[in-house]
Amino acid sequence: MCGRYSVAPKPKGDSKAARLLAQSMKEGRFNAAPSQALPVITNEQPDQVQFFSWGLQPFWAKDAKAVKRSINARAETLTEKPSFRKLLTSKRCLVPADGFFEWQVTPQGKVPHRILLKNEELFSFAGLWDEWLDRGTGEVLHTYTIITTEANEVVRPIHDRMPVILSPEAEELWLDEHESQEELLSLLHPFQAEQMKAYPVSPLVNSPLNDVPEVLNSL
Repeated sequence: MCGRYSVAPKPKGDSKAARLLAQSMKEGRFNAAPSQALPVITNEQPDQVQFFSWGLQPFWAKDAKAVKRSINARAETLTEKPSFRKLLTSKRCLVPADGFFEWQVTPQGKVPHRILLKNEELFSFAGLWDEWLDRGTGEVLHTYTIITTEANEVVRPIHDRMPVILSPEAEELWLDEHESQEELLSLLHPFQAEQMKAYPVSPLVNSPLNDVPEVLNSL
């Protein structure tokens, strides 16, 4: 799964997400957590950064507490789950990040690790989004979920799942309205391990209240 990640205030890289984020995001998020409003780029507005709440609220939910909001969606079962099946072909998004956190279970307890690209450039997770109408107030809530897949060789010693990371080329395909379901599913695989690295970080990251640069520091 993916339950915490970071977004650099001054993103490096030449991907679509990095270019757009550099123009619109003034402050970074060092410890992004579920339910927070975080940057996404949708297939409906592919040239604009929007801020949606992390944790998918399906449009058909009767009220805000009718279903548990999903922060992750398994790539292997997207076409089987009613919350995700239609979104795959209609509501996809990029979720910009420059690293994510996972916790390794050890005899001494859970140890948080930060996982990122070796070049430390910004990248995008593959995501799905939806909009939910509060019939009582008329308010529209925009939410998203991050797609996960099996872990690669870098992540596997820490956790058995990892978010789907898209290359700059795959970013464009993920937002393309003309891609078939089969072509979209073919993008949802583990990222190349040789391009990634990981290191242990402080338990500061355990609390989302600690949204500070120090959570990125290596132990």
